[in-house]
Amino acid sequence: MSAVVYDLRELKRSRYAVAAVFAVHGAVTGSFATRVPWIQDHASVSAGQLGLALAFPAIGASVAMPLAGSVSHRFGARAALRGLMSLWTLALVLPALAPNLLTLCLALFVYGATAGMADVAMNALGVEVENRLDKSIMSGLHGMWSAGALIGSAAGTLAAHLGTDARLHHALAAAVLTLLAVVASQGVLDLRATEDDEAPPRFALPPRSALLIGAIGFCAVFAEGASLDWSAVYLRDVIGSSAGLAAACTTGFTLTMALARFAGDAVVDRFGPVRTVRVCGLLATAGALLVVLAGDAAVAMAGFALLGLGIAVVVPLCFAAAGRSGPNPSQAIAGVATITYTSGLIAPSAIGTIADATSLVTSFVLVTVLAFGLAAFAGVLHASGRTAAGGAADAKVPDSRP
Repeated sequence: MSAVVYDLRELKRSRYAVAAVFAVHGAVTGSFATRVPWIQDHASVSAGQLGLALAFPAIGASVAMPLAGSVSHRFGARAALRGLMSLWTLALVLPALAPNLLTLCLALFVYGATAGMADVAMNALGVEVENRLDKSIMSGLHGMWSAGALIGSAAGTLAAHLGTDARLHHALAAAVLTLLAVVASQGVLDLRATEDDEAPPRFALPPRSALLIGAIGFCAVFAEGASLDWSAVYLRDVIGSSAGLAAACTTGFTLTMALARFAGDAVVDRFGPVRTVRVCGLLATAGALLVVLAGDAAVAMAGFALLGLGIAVVVPLCFAAAGRSGPNPSQAIAGVATITYTSGLIAPSAIGTIADATSLVTSFVLVTVLAFGLAAFAGVLHASGRTAAGGAADAKVPDSRP
């Protein structure tokens, strides 16, 4: 690759551009999630059929994510991100158009495939900027994703309250978000491969380093999925709380994660990724234990809030570590993303299956064990190549473009 040195102003501009891309990505997810009941009614599917259909985004993402590296290699990082984000934002319109289960599954497969490829591309660019700035930014970028998801959810809630047809809502949202994605993508680093660079394989198994890092991400995403989907049910069925208080618990968990991600970069720069994840793992373990032992709503809600605080920065740090764990960052990031998507897919159903066989409290004993795994195995993030203080071990990596 040809060496080109980016100045600090250009790097900062790219950081803000990537942050905007993360926010747009999150807004698409939030826009979709709030209209799932409308989509279910329009497609005339039962709760069980809807559960089946909602597995297809993760399936599509897992199949397509390994392709992201090839797309970036062929078209360059900026053009690839612009194209993949546009496909993702436009895919928002598909689920609301589906008239039956089969078409809904196909629409959600495409929705997930485009989401996954855009996810890999934007995380790879985030890692590139982080390396060159010699400071942690990945936690803040994922915080922007959470903020975007909250904004998308708020807009979707308003549309649902007004009784707006989801086809119209998602068409308007897709148009606005596509424009924002295209504009934001213009500001990212224009990294390009040279003729001497070997093209990555279209499909490849994740490298061993990505598997180890992905295991940490698996634990965090499992705890996140379990908390998001089951915290309200836990307060209602186990604690006996009102529906309003139960819903507030889920909202509090989400806000805690978002705020922790915005504050996470400063912590990582001060203490490094390994020590940060060890402490966060202990916080998450303590939170999960509070949930298991809770006898009233206040304790349970504090436990879920502590869980959110503990797991918030783990996935961003896993992506950052994957991007520095080998010669092909996109392939490693795709491997970690596939593992975390899989965890998010199986967590809600696994919690439900265990709860049916035993109890919901027992299900969160498993969450406690996985949370402790974050603290126990945080050492694998040494593969990130960052120093103990959180700085990049080799921040002066040459930039590449024609």
